[in-house]
Amino acid sequence: MVLENYRDRVAPYLERLARPWLGWRPDRLSWLAFGLMVLAAAVAALVRITSPLLFLPVCALILLGGTFDVIDGEVARRTSRVTVRGDFLDHVLDRYADIVLVLGIAVSGYANPILALLALASLLLTSYMGTQAQAVGQGRLYAGLLSRVDRLVVLAVAVFLEFDWSLPWPWAPSAPWSRFHAFGVGFTVIDVAFLYFVIAGQWTAVARALRVYRSIPRSS
Repeated sequence: MVLENYRDRVAPYLERLARPWLGWRPDRLSWLAFGLMVLAAAVAALVRITSPLLFLPVCALILLGGTFDVIDGEVARRTSRVTVRGDFLDHVLDRYADIVLVLGIAVSGYANPILALLALASLLLTSYMGTQAQAVGQGRLYAGLLSRVDRLVVLAVAVFLEFDWSLPWPWAPSAPWSRFHAFGVGFTVIDVAFLYFVIAGQWTAVARALRVYRSIPRSS
């Protein structure tokens, strides 16, 4: 998935979404997006002691938080309030949101802890390589298989499927750990999403690192 490539196509829709929020300060929208992600993580953590039905509000909160995470930048651009301070705050909150969200889902009982840890490391490395390019004067990098939009969509789909398959549908597996098997090991939908994060995240991080390294003059 490379949803960042469709940013130009969805620009008109982003403008419409941002229109009701033009009176808000962009940093407040960034905090709102972060708060929604924290709430999604908290609800996901409650799945262990309640029911996988809670994955439905988790899905909704992830999508809503991701929407506001996009709107804050759009509002900043349309109101000429783009600042280095705001950009820095946005990136800091995004990284904390990534950590909290993955940890919340990891303790839901529907995720392998080791896979969750590896996925989190891959997500942070991917983001680090993108910002490190900017730090050495090569500009912010968004290219790769796993942008932030990609991983939020993947997570939202994964938790929705866990909700959907928890209902007594004829096609729903009988138990969460019997949904996917490989080499005698059972995987949930969330595990598959985390495994994708590990593979695509490392691929993206290495590709970004090589791109930046090759673009730096040898004399630097």
